[in-house]
Amino acid sequence: MQMKYWRETIAVTQRILIELIRRRRSLIFWSIFPISVLILSGFILSERAQLPITDAFAYAAPSTLVGAALFFSCLGGSVTTVVAEREQQTLKRLFISPLSGISYFLGIFLAHSCIGIGQTVLIYTIAAFWGATFNGSVFLGLGIIFLSIIAYVGLGFILGTQLARRIEDVNALVAAFGVPLLILGGAFLPASLFPKTLINIAKYNPIYHMNEALVAVSARGDEFGKIASHFWFLLVFSMVMVIGGWLSYRRMLVVERRL
Repeated sequence: MQMKYWRETIAVTQRILIELIRRRRSLIFWSIFPISVLILSGFILSERAQLPITDAFAYAAPSTLVGAALFFSCLGGSVTTVVAEREQQTLKRLFISPLSGISYFLGIFLAHSCIGIGQTVLIYTIAAFWGATFNGSVFLGLGIIFLSIIAYVGLGFILGTQLARRIEDVNALVAAFGVPLLILGGAFLPASLFPKTLINIAKYNPIYHMNEALVAVSARGDEFGKIASHFWFLLVFSMVMVIGGWLSYRRMLVVERRL
């Protein structure tokens, strides 16, 4: 049974990655956008916060990864994938296959994990050009990144199955739900600038916890004890998103069979 899930997961992952490679444009844009945000953020922090260029890019890299790279590739990408499956009638073909909802979700997660890891390497390579380094535990940092990917893919899976019907809906959906969360999460403005009221609201925002945890580990070298509350929030949120994604998939299949 486990081998069945594994084979199905790998098959879904390969199909999604092959389609992305064929399109190319999405991969190129998912590279250009975070690089641009990283460079702009690094120089703005260096100038306005009076930080050495090395420290500025060390702080800009984790926020850029969470807010510009993983957000649009993993959340926006998973929404696009699910909606495209509907428009291309791929889901109709899945009805006659034994593919499980768990394998389908894990396949999308694994495909976007590959993209996310690629973006992580890209961003930290560019940041290293200006002398920035990853100061904390690499394993803890990878744990935060993977939880962020799970959270984004799970949320994107839910939005894509429940709210988006056409490819045209994706941009509006991501903008309406995502951009306010990014701003409130401190991806573009440091959370230290927020008034206390917004800080209290931000504590319910998963992007806030992603950003705070990764900045603390990557830029300041903090250990698990100092970011434990952020880590446990992300862990619980990710589990909820996985369960919500599976239930959303089941509901989507019921709806599609009626059409």
